[in-house]
Amino acid sequence: MKMISPSNRLMLMLSIISGILCIPLIAMQFTDEVNWTALDFMAAAILLVAGGAMLELLWRKVPVKSHRIMYSVGVFLLFLIIWVELAVGI
Repeated sequence: MKMISPSNRLMLMLSIISGILCIPLIAMQFTDEVNWTALDFMAAAILLVAGGAMLELLWRKVPVKSHRIMYSVGVFLLFLIIWVELAVGI
C-alpha cells in the first residue's frame, strides 16, 4: 500500500474541505431552505480545518495503527457533536 506524503495529504484534506463547503453554497442557488451567511461559512471552515489539523497531528504522532483509528473516531465524534450543537442546538 502506497503511503501518501504529508504535502499530498494536506492538499487532499483542503480539497475535501472545499468540496464540503461547496455543498451548501450550491444548495443555496436552488432552494430557499438553505440560507447560510458568511459567518456560517467561516464557522464551518474553522471547524473543518481544526478537525483536519487534529487528524493530521494524530496521523503524524501516534505510531500504533489501532490507536490512530480509535483517536480518529474520537475526533470525528467530537466534530459531529460540535457541528450539531452549532447547527440546531442540543
